[in-house]
Amino acid sequence: MKDLAQIMQQAQAMQAKMAEVQAKIEATEADGVAGAGLVRVRLKGKGEMIGVSIDRSLLADDPEIIEDLIKAAHADARRRLDQAMEEAMKSATAGMGGLLPGFKLPF
Repeated sequence: MKDLAQIMQQAQAMQAKMAEVQAKIEATEADGVAGAGLVRVRLKGKGEMIGVSIDRSLLADDPEIIEDLIKAAHADARRRLDQAMEEAMKSATAGMGGLLPGFKLPF
């Protein structure tokens, strides 16, 4: 029974740490750029786009160019956000590999 109590304590600690990481992820923001900085996109932790900046010099160009640059900037921001989230998860789960023998976290 002593082992079960220890496992429950570890599970509670993991749950608290995961809630902390989730809050950190939701507060994380990432910028993506395309066209040598002519287009910038800003995303929040869950992928919500919170900002778009288009250099005025592009407005005279073909709309398809601007659309492509926005998509590229969004993809760049998403990649950066994913990297930040991966790092946050790694730091949160460090040392939790021994929770249960053979048990793997779902991420």
